[in-house]
Amino acid sequence: MALNTRTDPLGIPPPSDKDWPKEDEEDFFLLDPDRKRDVLPKPFRMINKLVMQVFESAMEIIERREMLQEAQKLKVQPKKCFPTAEFQVTERANCLAVSGKYIFVGLSVGLAAFNTCDFKDVCARDAANTEICAIHASDLGNECHVLLAVDEMGLAWLFCFHKESFLLIKILNEVKDISQRSTCVEVVLSRGGDYAGILLQDSTKAWLEIYQLPKDSWLTEMEKNVGAAEELACSERRSNSSSEGLPVSAIQADVKLDPPVLLLTVRPPKPITGTSFKGPLDALKEVDDGSMLGLGYNHLIKDSQWELQEAIFRSTYQENLEAEGVIKEEIPRYAVFHFLLPSQILEGPEMKVQPDIPVGIGVHWDGNHNFCLYLLNPSLQEKADSDLKPDVVWPCAAPIACSAVSSCSRYLALAGEDATITIWDKHLGYPLSVAAILEERFIRSIHFLCDSAAARDETCGADSVCPVIQLLVLCTDSSFYLVKAPRAGKSSITLLADRPENPNLTVSAVMPVLAFPSAVLIFSWDGTVSLMNTDTSQAVYCFCTPPSHAVEPCWQPVFTVDSVNCCLLLRGDEHQQEDDLVQDKATHSTIFLFDFNSYSLKDTFPKKPDLPLKPLQELQWIERCNIFLRDRFRFLPERQQVLLEIEEQEYWDYLQAQAAAMDNEREKM
Repeated sequence: MALNTRTDPLGIPPPSDKDWPKEDEEDFFLLDPDRKRDVLPKPFRMINKLVMQVFESAMEIIERREMLQEAQKLKVQPKKCFPTAEFQVTERANCLAVSGKYIFVGLSVGLAAFNTCDFKDVCARDAANTEICAIHASDLGNECHVLLAVDEMGLAWLFCFHKESFLLIKILNEVKDISQRSTCVEVVLSRGGDYAGILLQDSTKAWLEIYQLPKDSWLTEMEKNVGAAEELACSERRSNSSSEGLPVSAIQADVKLDPPVLLLTVRPPKPITGTSFKGPLDALKEVDDGSMLGLGYNHLIKDSQWELQEAIFRSTYQENLEAEGVIKEEIPRYAVFHFLLPSQILEGPEMKVQPDIPVGIGVHWDGNHNFCLYLLNPSLQEKADSDLKPDVVWPCAAPIACSAVSSCSRYLALAGEDATITIWDKHLGYPLSVAAILEERFIRSIHFLCDSAAARDETCGADSVCPVIQLLVLCTDSSFYLVKAPRAGKSSITLLADRPENPNLTVSAVMPVLAFPSAVLIFSWDGTVSLMNTDTSQAVYCFCTPPSHAVEPCWQPVFTVDSVNCCLLLRGDEHQQEDDLVQDKATHSTIFLFDFNSYSLKDTFPKKPDLPLKPLQELQWIERCNIFLRDRFRFLPERQQVLLEIEEQEYWDYLQAQAAAMDNEREKM
């Protein structure tokens, strides 16, 4: 009997995707025959899937927003604070400034001054064709104030306010030929009113002008004018007792004050091109003393080398260049500058400085890597029209996006376009902190928080632990970061608030309140003004206008903080009716005052106690090294005089002499 035997071993057949159900046919196999008529055709099944995906994504967004609302309810709601005082201005207020006991308001038709005690209109300068857009003020003493204003046409006005009257000193960029007029885009007035800076632009270029204000002669002239006015008034009263003497403001109209002195003219750095030197000897002659970095113009790279390097770069990254387009290097047209107080970096060997008067400026141009420092030396007046070289150059790895200087002018913060933040100690000349935001965000502005003990004490005791420098970082997406830079140890960066989900909560402006530690004012697009505590990352107070008014314009609020009287001045406009929307802008504005002393801010932001002193043996090694370096730094001028003047200067003189000798021998040949 024959048997059928399997020659191949028994096994599981390999899987095949031919028998798998297709995604479009998954509804074809039905267990219930009654559902056969309920099956949608293939095109409608695709539409059904798309609709379900949209519905599910919408439900996810709704659930996320509900969770955010629940989390917002659990947070501590900020306490509402209403204005403690208010006053009206007859025209639209565009800008505010506080100096001494006066509030200066830039109006759509001129200037106005109000008293901080009773908020009465003290003086007004009406000009129908002059709309003031920005204003800065500084107290010169003896009831005299200097004002620097910019109108809508880009003219920079310099005023002196004395005895409740405005006196025009000069329009800084006024020219006879209107076609040659330059536009002022930025003004900065130094603290104390010693210097003023304006950034000018025309159709092709931009430049920075620094003026020295002769405030001593102004004060002397004003005192003489007041004395003459009082004598004239007394003599008129004696001659005719029934008539009143002329007011001081009427007599001051004929007073002419000395114009400001143009001290520096700073122009943007030119693009680096091929070298014009024939050899290293010519380049060595252009080097001053070799003690600092320059702008990179004295190099030996030829135009052919630049062209070869550019050709290699284009061939390597041709696809990326075609997608993004070719970006040509252009001369920048915007700059940010700061007036800097004396420090070891900016003090010359024979300079006589005062601790509260600026000795230099720091400038960085848009899209440039270098932070340039210039000395405010009166001897440079003759070189005002020539290209001025910076005295100190601090190069950065990326183009500088924004910068900030602490109120004591000792600490300088630079933020690059790559979201890297560097905090420098100008007194010692080294960086305290280098921090970076890891997320792909762009920095919009940076602000120093309240003044620290280290800022007030330049020596910083040898046995004391130095406090922490705090820096607030605002990104373009309205997220906040806090950078803490201790004098000893690593720096830290903390996310205070992430990007808001609601577009109406986009931040329009921020302002630290230096009177209280860790206090920051935040202005949003919806008109809310909140006070954040950076220690808890929460808004603890909300400054509200009356229901009949609103903060206008909410995307660019008009406000100022009076650090002397500890108050906030904020513009608010009355709500317009539907019939008024067709009409022009409001013809008057209301200025609301929020007195910080009227609220319990001192309890919410208590002053941090000074850190206890520690003996040297209990400090860490890095703190001991810092103390040792500070002690060594005290004798730096003596060592610098010995090393630089003898060794380095002789070395560079020797090199330059050798270069000159070799040049002479080459000419003889």
